[in-house]
Amino acid sequence: MTGRKIPGVKVIPIVPVAGQEGEPASESLYEAQKKIYPRAVTGLFARWRWAFVWLTQIVFYGLPWLSWGGRQAVLFDLAARRFYIFGYVLYPQDFIYLTGLLVISALSLFLFTAVAGRLWCGFACPQTVYTEMFLWIERKVEGDRTARMKLDGAPMSLEKLVKKWFKHLLWVGLAMWTGFSFVGYFTPIRELGMEFLQTRMGSWEVFWVFFYGFATYGNAGFMREQVCKYMCPYARFQSAMFDHDTMIVSYDEARGEPRGSRSRKADLSQLALGSCVDCSLCVQVCPTGIDIRHGLQYECIGCGGCIDVCNGVMDKMGYERGLIRFTTQNAMARGWKRKDILRHVLRPRVLLYATVLLALCLGVGLSLALRTPLKVDVVRDRAALSRIVAGGRLENVYRIQIMNATERPQNYTLHVEGLPGLVVASETEFSVAPADARWVVVRLQMPYGAAEPGSHPIHFLIGEAGGDAHVSEKSVFLVPH
Repeated sequence: MTGRKIPGVKVIPIVPVAGQEGEPASESLYEAQKKIYPRAVTGLFARWRWAFVWLTQIVFYGLPWLSWGGRQAVLFDLAARRFYIFGYVLYPQDFIYLTGLLVISALSLFLFTAVAGRLWCGFACPQTVYTEMFLWIERKVEGDRTARMKLDGAPMSLEKLVKKWFKHLLWVGLAMWTGFSFVGYFTPIRELGMEFLQTRMGSWEVFWVFFYGFATYGNAGFMREQVCKYMCPYARFQSAMFDHDTMIVSYDEARGEPRGSRSRKADLSQLALGSCVDCSLCVQVCPTGIDIRHGLQYECIGCGGCIDVCNGVMDKMGYERGLIRFTTQNAMARGWKRKDILRHVLRPRVLLYATVLLALCLGVGLSLALRTPLKVDVVRDRAALSRIVAGGRLENVYRIQIMNATERPQNYTLHVEGLPGLVVASETEFSVAPADARWVVVRLQMPYGAAEPGSHPIHFLIGEAGGDAHVSEKSVFLVPH
């Protein structure tokens, strides 16, 4: 297979490595990787990226410090097996809501990808957000692209040493604060801060602060585009969600080629050139180091940096904007206008994703709004399944867990139904502390011979005294032969 080039496939050269005399030369199958120095860019999409940086980080760093009803507004208390989310208290039995949230997130990703490509990757993905933050620190300390390249290529000096160490010191500080904030979602952050100041943090808390901080430092400071290109699975299966009507970052080859440099004063109509001036700025601003002029590539995260910088060049040259733009493959091939593109957005795949997503959101939202703030588990006492007690009555013993999913003390009453003459022979009123659970032993009795031998279904009715929260739990009453 020689001389034939397959479009869209990157050819990795095999570089022979000389061995000793008489030994066959070994061949390297790995492509040499060059460090990417993204150039700073301004424009519409850059402003949107920074808007998402501010939005996501205000939420992430600020939410643990927000109070709600005298406690932390969002707290996942794994030790107590309770999740506090504003006014809701969720238990492990509410796992269905987490499942619903994950399904909604997946369908949202499918919907956004089908409509406009990798918007999540380019604007809201934590890898993108923290890379932007780390790059901002790097630019403030070492300078923009040219200055950073020059500094890295220079021999070691006091200036280089100070700048490098200061940059890494700021990186580590931001990474550790990120790790601290992350752990603050699982341990009350104010308590965690006091434990840190008093050097009394638990071993697991210390581990997760450093682990999450180290992951942030490594991914955003060093690995950067390697995470997007090689570690993230989304880049690999995104093509399954793309079609020819998906909005993607595209280079208008018909308008831009043949590319070449020229004077600003040159009359484009008199030149045998397209609009592309071959400045390579679109490559310099790309966080993954690709050349969008080679067409759609899986490394493209759809951040729009190349669009911003190309529009700036077009403005300086006096050309029309949009040589690189968000558009669809069908629109590019058929010359569609904006209204034609928008008309093809509502295609069957998008409508299906949107319908299912809307139904799930409504279902989860209504379920959460109508959720009964009371959980009950009934467990039969295995040590004494059925026995005859004083008075010739038949007794079954149960252990019932009553979970108060509100943040105020509650009193509950217990009733039972299902068999004639069945009564509760133990206490029927219970008090449960706020957001707490209580195990109680319940004894049910009925006259001996009032029911046929076997297993009979019964129902425990537990309700809030003077309230609307009521739960019915099914169990069985055993009558021996």
